[in-house]
Amino acid sequence: MNLTLPPRVTDRAFSRLAEILAATGQDKALRVAVEGGGCSGFQYDIRLDDPAADDLVIEKDGRKVLVDRVSLPFLENAVIDFSEELIGARFVIENPNAKSSCGCGTSFSL
Repeated sequence: MNLTLPPRVTDRAFSRLAEILAATGQDKALRVAVEGGGCSGFQYDIRLDDPAADDLVIEKDGRKVLVDRVSLPFLENAVIDFSEELIGARFVIENPNAKSSCGCGTSFSL
């Protein structure tokens, strides 16, 4: 039996989302989507957005991360995290479905 698991969002990602929302005064959710394009075939689109009726909503402490139904299969078993490194801070996707990714970290192939 092949078990399909939705993406998981780390506490660090939820904490950073809370900081962003507090700083901007917005009441939005973090949308994580997969689109065609980028240097490897697919790319992540991560932005603040409002929920749509068919979104998967991952919620913790009132903070929400959204994944649309089209993107969901591409993000199966993925981990949505937040990384702070010398080159900058950003939301990152650890995606076991990606066969390769490019150096920018936002583009991948299956």
